[in-house]
Amino acid sequence: MTAPETTSPAATPAPTWREAWAVYLQPRVLIVLVLGFSSGLPLALSGSTLLVWMRESGVDLGTIGLFALVGTPYTLKFAWAPLVDALHVPIFTRAFGRRRGWLVFSQLLLIGAILLLALTDPARSPLFVALGALLVATMSSTQDIVVDAFRVESLPESEQAAGMASYVAAYRIGMLVSTAGVLFLVSAFEDTGIGRSSAWMWGYVAMAALVLIGTVTALAATEPEQSVRAEAKTHDEAAFSRVMHAAIGAFSEFLVRKHALTVLAFVVLFKLTDAFSGTMTAPFVIDLGFTRNDYAAIVKGVGLAATLIGGFAGGYVARRYSLVASLWIGGVLQAISNLVFAWLAFVGTNQWALAAAISAENFTGAIGTVIFVAYLSALCRNPLHTATQYALLTALAAVGRTYLSSGAGYVAEATGWPLFFVISVAVAVPSLIFLAWLQRRGHFAALGPVKV
Repeated sequence: MTAPETTSPAATPAPTWREAWAVYLQPRVLIVLVLGFSSGLPLALSGSTLLVWMRESGVDLGTIGLFALVGTPYTLKFAWAPLVDALHVPIFTRAFGRRRGWLVFSQLLLIGAILLLALTDPARSPLFVALGALLVATMSSTQDIVVDAFRVESLPESEQAAGMASYVAAYRIGMLVSTAGVLFLVSAFEDTGIGRSSAWMWGYVAMAALVLIGTVTALAATEPEQSVRAEAKTHDEAAFSRVMHAAIGAFSEFLVRKHALTVLAFVVLFKLTDAFSGTMTAPFVIDLGFTRNDYAAIVKGVGLAATLIGGFAGGYVARRYSLVASLWIGGVLQAISNLVFAWLAFVGTNQWALAAAISAENFTGAIGTVIFVAYLSALCRNPLHTATQYALLTALAAVGRTYLSSGAGYVAEATGWPLFFVISVAVAVPSLIFLAWLQRRGHFAALGPVKV
């Protein structure tokens, strides 16, 4: 993602609505849109969809909660982002170019990892399931690194906002396909007489096949001009030297900033309240007595609509208010929305109540996410290090989802569902304390106005 623009009073005239919509039909933006689908597709296969499979297989809540740890590659992806920036993939780079070569290579490995996970059995060997999920997460996070870099380098400044909007929307659709789509598909396979274990296997095989959509898109795209120039400039440089320059430059430039460690702590904690409750949403819905299809249609179907609407609302909030005010709005809303699940725990199996709870939680969560992405964008100022720095920040943001929320299952078992979701609201307090601390010390004022 590129660094956000700072605007002056002498801003250029706003485009007409026709011009504003026409940018979404530019070939480069459409390429980014399809790559967004490819990036969103595998996330749930090692996350919420896998948790439903495990719960149906009889795996206990404590073990399910620990499976948040398989998201470790999303947390550590900044560690190998410089390798993706600097190294060539034999055969692939020569045939397709620096970015497209990595895209095709990572997607082929992702297909293999999903197929391997499809062959596991949660009831018999959770350990092998964990290893398969870890491989999927590793290949998925590598693809994310490449897609982020490809998006930044291929889109001109005038198309960056449209490209990011298209990417996020398609990413959510990819997640919908790998959650609700898989669950409906598994049910359809079972209706034909296939056993549950085999139905889940074929559901995952179908998702592996859908990764080819991104591969075909990468083959049809053209290598970004910025990537071609960078490749020419560093062609004669040793591989180790290229990696060191990419890594040291990105990390050192960020860490010398004022309040850098506090900023990083805030990045880790801001979405923790969502992650803490979200880790247990699937087991919670199943335990209440809802069916797999209820989960697919309401949690992922209605939830997607609420998320997309919340994304537009978050964009409005970010344009209407200052960055720090927007972060306060998003942070508070996404925290208190967890109380709707505490209410749902008392209501019980009621589809309208589930739809209302999911809509409220996803709507407010999307507002927080859009504003948070705007903040991360504001932190990535240097175009020489945007890809690696953005990988670092998003990886740190995943710490909450991966590590700090891994004990959520044990908390739910110890407290029961209503109190668990009340506790998930309190989890937001540390991030709000850091937000107030940074605001008092002028951190957000120093970033300047941010164009979202």
